[in-house]
Amino acid sequence: MLQLTQKEKQLLQDQKTHEEVCIQKYQNNAQQASDPRLKQLFQSYSQQEQQHLNTINSILSGQVPSMSQGQQSQQSQQFQTNVQSTSQTQSPTGLSAAGQADAMFCNDMLMTEKYVSGAYNTAIFEFTDSGVRQALNHIQKEEQQHGEGIFNYMNSQGMYNVK
Repeated sequence: MLQLTQKEKQLLQDQKTHEEVCIQKYQNNAQQASDPRLKQLFQSYSQQEQQHLNTINSILSGQVPSMSQGQQSQQSQQFQTNVQSTSQTQSPTGLSAAGQADAMFCNDMLMTEKYVSGAYNTAIFEFTDSGVRQALNHIQKEEQQHGEGIFNYMNSQGMYNVK
């Protein structure tokens, strides 16, 4: 059984709160988004955030999770590729009111993912158990992939101009 330090427990409690907020935000945004592809993206990410929460709870209960490397990440990347390729045909010059609302949801989630990913980065360096570090690193990679997926969606819809 894994023995966590007080600092490790506090970091995990923070990450648990972050995951709960992400789940709620993705679910709410999925319900309110006007684009069906964005709804699907948010629903997919909500499910992954639930898996992250389950992993954090497992670690808090003293279990070191074994990560099935890449399985969820591959599903996420495949979905992101589908969103990007189907969206490339549309490049609106001006966003409708619904598009502006979707852009606001995306901006909010992109900002959230940046914050959460950074918090995982700090936490990873504080853990003594290499298995926990690997699990947290796996979650952080998925958080970064969420950010990439949102960025790609926004860029393809003219919501995030990189030029």
